[in-house]
Amino acid sequence: MQNLVILAGNVGNAPETRTTTGGTKITNFSLATSRPKRDSEGKVLRDDSGRRIEDTEWHRVTCFNGVGKSVADNVEKGQKVMIRGRIHYTRWTDQEKIERFGVEIIADEVTFLSYGKSRQQQAAPQDNEDDDIPF
Repeated sequence: MQNLVILAGNVGNAPETRTTTGGTKITNFSLATSRPKRDSEGKVLRDDSGRRIEDTEWHRVTCFNGVGKSVADNVEKGQKVMIRGRIHYTRWTDQEKIERFGVEIIADEVTFLSYGKSRQQQAAPQDNEDDDIPF
């Protein structure tokens, strides 16, 4: 038996990191995954301009220690990442004594599928008018 999830999507917010009293670093961010919306016959639905209509689901992702540091240092909103981890369910009672439930993905691995916007701008080739190629 195994609790395994693999998600690939776009980061919804900049990662936030906190440290527990025991010194464990925890980094959280949201991840959006999308798929085409289909009708009862399985055809992809399109809007008036012909673009696919998509269903988007949001996932809360939690990373610990080294994985969390890597995410905090390298991940930006909008970046494409792939998460490999497990589903974790939580239950708690809030201040008003109401029982609450939550679901999050505990990431064991995060693979960067694209650069963040600030890195893309740094890596963009510069126009250099003095590039005379002697052929």
